[in-house]
Amino acid sequence: MNTNATIEKMQKMRLNGMKRAYESSFETRNQGTFTNDEFIAWLIESEDNHRNNSRTERLLKNAKFHYQASLEEISYTDDHNLERNLLTRLSDCSFIDRNENLIITGCTGTGKSFLATALGHQSCIKGYKVLYYNLGKLFQKLIMAKADGSYIRELTKIENHDLLIIDDFGLQAINNEKQMILMDLVEDRNQKRATIFCSQLPVKNWYDLIEEKTIADAILDRIIHSAVRFELKGESMRKKMKKQ
Repeated sequence: MNTNATIEKMQKMRLNGMKRAYESSFETRNQGTFTNDEFIAWLIESEDNHRNNSRTERLLKNAKFHYQASLEEISYTDDHNLERNLLTRLSDCSFIDRNENLIITGCTGTGKSFLATALGHQSCIKGYKVLYYNLGKLFQKLIMAKADGSYIRELTKIENHDLLIIDDFGLQAINNEKQMILMDLVEDRNQKRATIFCSQLPVKNWYDLIEEKTIADAILDRIIHSAVRFELKGESMRKKMKKQ
């Protein structure tokens, strides 16, 4: 089989990473530096890297993050109250395998959303399915789903994600049907999936957000129990950037 036929076969079999490496070997003329076994191993590794990169790109796109963030960009200033050792332990994303919740609280601008997004980005790199939502928009989506009969289907889609990030928890009262929607979300994920909650309000004030106190007890028991907490402090990052 000649070279062009081999390349066509690779393309037909969707071995795009292998095809790209094979083509580049003619441009760089490095085939002679490999043994046959080494050349095959190099082609396979190129294909594996391509698939991993494509999967990561797809997971990042599907996560619907509002912006890019990475753990390498996290600032550990003395006034930030962010423990480096704790974040380092979480960076392997094993908290997702343990179905643990993370709670990130702090005043506006202290970096709650950035930290959650950075952890979500790291989770995508590790191959986990992540979904990011502002709680208000998530409520709107699921209320509309109830109206058109797709509620259970939408809940199932959310449940199928390894990590759900809920931002802006506590910006609005959780009453009427919203509290039952939140109960459904939390119950579906309880001890089965990991969730990150970001809130400007301290955890001690969350109980007052939920109208029906029996439901509040049930929801918060599932969210808070054994959750890992970050309580960010310090001056708003936006104000610091403006001063600079």
